[in-house]
Amino acid sequence: MEHPLNIYNTLTRKKEQFIPLHEPHVGMYVCGPTVYGDAHLGHARPAITFDLLFRYLTHLGYKVRYVRNITDVGHLEHDADDGEDKIAKKARLEQLEPMEVVQYYLNRYHQAMDALNVLPPSIEPHASGHIIEQIELVKKILDNGYAYESQGSVYFDVEKYNKDHKYGILSGRNIEDMLNTTRALDGQDEKHNAIDFALWKCAQPEHIMRWPSPWSDGRPGWHIECSVMAKKYLGEEIDIHAGGEDLVFPHHENEIAQSEAYLGHPWCKYWFHVLHLLDARGKMSKSKGDFLTVSLLEEKGYAPLVYRMFCLQSHYRKPLTFSFESLDNTATAYKKLVSRIAALKNEGEHDKAAMEPLRASFRAALENDLNTSLALTALYDVLKAQLSDADKLALIKEFDEVLSLGLLKAAKALREEQNAQKSAVPEGMTAEEAAEIEALIAKRTEARKAKDWATADAIRDALAARHIVVKDTPQGITWSVQG
Repeated sequence: MEHPLNIYNTLTRKKEQFIPLHEPHVGMYVCGPTVYGDAHLGHARPAITFDLLFRYLTHLGYKVRYVRNITDVGHLEHDADDGEDKIAKKARLEQLEPMEVVQYYLNRYHQAMDALNVLPPSIEPHASGHIIEQIELVKKILDNGYAYESQGSVYFDVEKYNKDHKYGILSGRNIEDMLNTTRALDGQDEKHNAIDFALWKCAQPEHIMRWPSPWSDGRPGWHIECSVMAKKYLGEEIDIHAGGEDLVFPHHENEIAQSEAYLGHPWCKYWFHVLHLLDARGKMSKSKGDFLTVSLLEEKGYAPLVYRMFCLQSHYRKPLTFSFESLDNTATAYKKLVSRIAALKNEGEHDKAAMEPLRASFRAALENDLNTSLALTALYDVLKAQLSDADKLALIKEFDEVLSLGLLKAAKALREEQNAQKSAVPEGMTAEEAAEIEALIAKRTEARKAKDWATADAIRDALAARHIVVKDTPQGITWSVQG
């Protein structure tokens, strides 16, 4: 492409120019949610970043196939193959079918993503819909000698794999240190080593999520689903694999191991990770129980796109600390930005040459590892530039197709609101005077509800002295000036 994109690659631990395997096509796989509860703001931050990456790659002219999985089976309470399936546990506690839980929280996840202007992926496969493919991949890894069966379960042999490859290549962990420090867990003596991970888990009598396999009735391990679905929809080599930083180990490390044990060659070229959202207690997580969601923000009066802007103000590879004070500051900035855009009129001469330096600044920011903070600065520079309003609006539209802050839509709504307010002001009266009367009428209404007749009568007399006639109608209280 004409304009190169440089992104930080977790695999090489450096910033690299992005060169797809089969230009102009890009295969991008993102680890989606485990749908047993509402997504919190910590989940929303990486989703916004991946959406921005998707939008910018498309903006550059790439044809992106974006795959985001839904984990609806196999994700246990603990990463070391211990505990109950998270969705099965939720279903048991709420006395529901597991797929009822999945559908309910998936619908809510989609609603949250829509509110944040996060585009849907090209393909959104479910782990439970790819059980056959997962079984086939496990068979192949067994045939290649990198796994073993034990008591109806199948485990990946990390030590055997490490002799031929390099386990820990993504996370930087050393297998010898892990072998020496990882304790054996209760009930996991069926493993050769505690660091071996499950490809298939034999179901116990109480487990309600189970499928037949050559080894037992059971369920796939958590990691295997992503290898399978990435391979099915993106091929045996993929360009970008993305996720939150908490997935680097063990999930993504294990994905690399099992995929390359199956394929026999390198699997993914670029690994893209977003750092955590922090609150006063550290990383925001479901386990703490009182996390914030997009819907809760809306209930508190915050527009979801204000939170999107809050995230874009910081680089994705820096921890971001959430506070309502910071969000309030962003809300104020967003309101001012929309107000300035609303004041622009789509008129004036076009000057393409004058527009180009601003466009170049915006591209330069995003080309440098998606520096969204500088991209927002470029947006503000448009408003300050010596350009016609028409050119400013054209650039804002172009930039916001990537940033997706809904700026032009919000500006249009603000103009309509301002026009409605103007038309509601009687002739010969200022907007400030009209607002004062509205406030008095509201105060009188509250006084009447409280049966404070003295206050209500005093306000009525004050309004009458100003020739204001108040009427109760089925549509609400109206007022007019008479005389």
